[in-house]
Amino acid sequence: MLRPTSLFQVSSWYTPFRSEPTCRRLTCERPARSGASCSMVPARVSISSSSMPQTLERLRAIPNLTLRVLPYAKLTGSGIIHAKFIVVDGRQAFIGSQNFDWRSLEHIHETGLRIDEPNVVRQTQAVFDQDWLAQAAIAEGKPIPVPRSNKNALPAGNYLVASPQRYNPPGVLDSQAELPRLLAQASREVRVQLLDYAPLSYGPDKTRPYYAVIDNAIRSAAARGVLIKLMVSDWNTGMPEVAYLKSLALVPNVQVRIVTLPVAAEGFIPYARVIHSKTMDIDDQVAWVGTSNWLGGYLDNSRNLEVVMHDSTMAKRIGALHEQLWDGPYAKPIDINRDYPEPHPGRP
Repeated sequence: MLRPTSLFQVSSWYTPFRSEPTCRRLTCERPARSGASCSMVPARVSISSSSMPQTLERLRAIPNLTLRVLPYAKLTGSGIIHAKFIVVDGRQAFIGSQNFDWRSLEHIHETGLRIDEPNVVRQTQAVFDQDWLAQAAIAEGKPIPVPRSNKNALPAGNYLVASPQRYNPPGVLDSQAELPRLLAQASREVRVQLLDYAPLSYGPDKTRPYYAVIDNAIRSAAARGVLIKLMVSDWNTGMPEVAYLKSLALVPNVQVRIVTLPVAAEGFIPYARVIHSKTMDIDDQVAWVGTSNWLGGYLDNSRNLEVVMHDSTMAKRIGALHEQLWDGPYAKPIDINRDYPEPHPGRP
């Protein structure tokens, strides 16, 4: 458990609250956080402007908590805060796929990292500070501060990458550039788990512009003989996304499986029972754990964070999580001849 003593900072897409008995883990954590705030541990929360109004009202009512709502589209033209991370006392951090939502704690397959490596914690803090200052500038009608450009040497070890590149603080590399670079280094096998995947972005008037950055890198790795095991959720079966999944599955050395999790014992829960992790294992040597879906709009225009670990132990742990689902009863190879039903995660 992350226990703050001086400062608790959160950045999140949305944080809906729920008080039903089924939400045991969230309800037992909430008093602890409120108690920490009441005992003079200040909290700073940066949250997306798309968050629910009742969530914002409840956060504003917490003593010692300063809330800033950041309309990220004012920075990039179309993006959102899609990152989900916590920094505690400047000494620990958490980064993961989890929205701070009761469903994520009990009914969604998620992957996150508790981090105490000083360099990664500092990088995460720097991203929070950049967005905190950006919100203040927008609120005051002032120019948004743009960090000086990054001119870092190629990284090694464990490090943070983030998007969008233009608003990354010094020392934090561009995730949109780093993901293809890592895929280009793969030599044997790449295992990927995602909510959804498509070489498409989000344009005006519900258009879907082509976004080839990740798709080109995957196809290039497969052409070199690297085995690609891509696992996505059953929310990814709508058109036109599923057509691109089928196309990718036809490429030699690429395998695609779709995961369908069973309905909860208590019945259907909207927007739950799905794999939501965003992970990659390269050759059991390099791990990637982050907050971005692999579509356009995430690594280019929205705030997301990813942790890269050149650590065989962590890579094998991420690979084992992938293998558990891949070989289990809920993952099925994509059928290129099947007309998949349009997903409706909000209704049975």
